[in-house]
Amino acid sequence: MAIALAAGFGGALIALVLGLPAAALLGSTFAVTVVALLRLRPAVPNLLRDIGFCVIGVSLGSGVTPDIWSDIARWPLSIAMLALTVFAVLLACGLVLKTMFGSDTPTAMLATSPGALSYTLALATSRGADVRFVMVLQSLRLLLITMLLPPLIGYAGGLGDAPHVNLPHLGYGEGAILLAGTFALGTVMARLRSPAPFILAGLVVSGFAHGAGLVSGRLADMVTFFGFSITGTFIGARFAGITGSELKRLALAGTVSTTVAVSISMVGAWTVSTLLDLPFGQTWVSFAPGGVEGMSSMALALGYDPVYVATHHVFRILLLIAVLPLLLGLFFGKGR
Repeated sequence: MAIALAAGFGGALIALVLGLPAAALLGSTFAVTVVALLRLRPAVPNLLRDIGFCVIGVSLGSGVTPDIWSDIARWPLSIAMLALTVFAVLLACGLVLKTMFGSDTPTAMLATSPGALSYTLALATSRGADVRFVMVLQSLRLLLITMLLPPLIGYAGGLGDAPHVNLPHLGYGEGAILLAGTFALGTVMARLRSPAPFILAGLVVSGFAHGAGLVSGRLADMVTFFGFSITGTFIGARFAGITGSELKRLALAGTVSTTVAVSISMVGAWTVSTLLDLPFGQTWVSFAPGGVEGMSSMALALGYDPVYVATHHVFRILLLIAVLPLLLGLFFGKGR
């Protein structure tokens, strides 16, 4: 834990000094990934991870404004396009891994599933897929997207100006109450096996409080820096236990499949951005096949509407949970 936190916060501070986009998230992810590949076995305790996610969730909810319902009314088309891109990513990337890298069908599809990692690994085990292959490629996808998407968006779409960016800071007492409520609800949702429970709980608790006018403002900058850094540390720590030879063997497969997935998500995001007159960077973060925590943090750091982004990523996770078993059984059977 000490190694993970030292690397995570150190990397976040260096990235902040260098002025990188999404500095805390990007810097901590890179630093802890390097530490993991050096076999120093960084680890983030579940409690600390969940507290970090609570911070991100409460920060997401601070983006709720009185105009939220009129904004949501424009989202069904965006959600439908997201569903199409998810299916396109599953099929296209699965085909790439099968034809170019000789993977069997269940392994190929699960290795490129854009999210729901723990659920995907459980399916891989039950379907007889190569669990290690799935784990390494999923980790590579998350790392590459977290590291490369902020500069790409900064170049292609520019930074946003989401409502929460201009809010004053909450008092420490108000912030503590929101975080405590989020942790309590998140704990219940985790026991009910909800996807991204602490992120979703924070969005609900903080969003309701802001929407009802009970509070107005965002968490202190140091608190959000902590949340971003812990999230990046958690992402990087996923590489603990992966050997250099494994990473080298699967690096090309992970890079190619991630490139295909990001390209497909970019096309879907551009379409929605054009049709709904939304910032392209915002739609791309929402469609990118990264984790809920990482992409939500990125939305906050880049100044995009965090509610829009979080809603799309939660929908994507729920969609994957529903359709992955059906796709594996309907099109490919259990063993092929």
